[in-house]
Amino acid sequence: MTTNRGTLSMVTRVAAAVAGVAILAGCSSVSSVSSASSAGETAAGPTETAVAGTASNGGTSADRADSDVEAANKKTVLTLLEDVFPDPTSASAKTEADAVVASDAVAHGAGLAAGPDGLLDQFAATHTRVANAQAVVKHEAADGDLVAVHWQVASDPNDERSGEAAVDLFRVTDGTIVERWSFSQPIPTGTPASGNTNTMFSDLYANAAEPGSVTEAQEESNRTFAVGAYNILFRDQDVSVLDTSFDPNYLQHNSVAPNGTAALKGFFSGSATFPPQESSISLSDGDLVWTFSQGAGATASDPFLAADIFRVDDKLIREHWDVVPTS
Repeated sequence: MTTNRGTLSMVTRVAAAVAGVAILAGCSSVSSVSSASSAGETAAGPTETAVAGTASNGGTSADRADSDVEAANKKTVLTLLEDVFPDPTSASAKTEADAVVASDAVAHGAGLAAGPDGLLDQFAATHTRVANAQAVVKHEAADGDLVAVHWQVASDPNDERSGEAAVDLFRVTDGTIVERWSFSQPIPTGTPASGNTNTMFSDLYANAAEPGSVTEAQEESNRTFAVGAYNILFRDQDVSVLDTSFDPNYLQHNSVAPNGTAALKGFFSGSATFPPQESSISLSDGDLVWTFSQGAGATASDPFLAADIFRVDDKLIREHWDVVPTS
């Protein structure tokens, strides 16, 4: 079950020629695919079991219908943000991280290191970038052995327009984090040219599902639906899916473009092109579907491009958030 929680200039995700595509998903130009890299660029190399999944299995073979395990996995991950992030250089933080992160846990992301020390170093670096940093959790999800958190790094938890936006993805096995991916970007400031003033975190859809109201079966149906729509649009580049799978007034939390599908349709009607990409890892919790994309046909050693979150209601994508790393 996904929940929304209070406390815990957009760098262009694509070249100007493909800026229209940035309004919906983590689309990047060929020159900007250095975002959340796979373990091939980390201190620990990837294992055969720690690889990106296909669109069908969404990156895991774990049971996606075991709510009890999912709740326990989510609690394990949130402990890191609640108890470790506030003071990552403390002895207590090290003890806590050592208890829940495997010593050889694979870390995916530019400059990240393996194991609990790698996570502590990442948290410490975040505090260096953002003074008096606090972890403000906005959305969280658990599905199978995957846990994802959408959160803000902010000095002021009440200001959604400052600091950094982040999505972190974890794989949890028997209560221990064995693999993780990290995505972050500065929060855009100033008045966007698009006129879209939605923040990167707010929930605006009036009919959002209440916690616990979406069944495991419906969550899985939402996942396959949203991943399918994503791949049709960004891998197959078939714009007709916008008329069948997206609310024409869908709510956009990327300030590059206004709400709705019109701008995206305009892009596909133009002459710009971009490399096809597809969802490699996905999870669904409540009415939110999370996708983590790579270039089409990518292998485990290829970089991840972005994290996207879609709200699905009555077989339509109604709302979208994303985090696109800047390096």
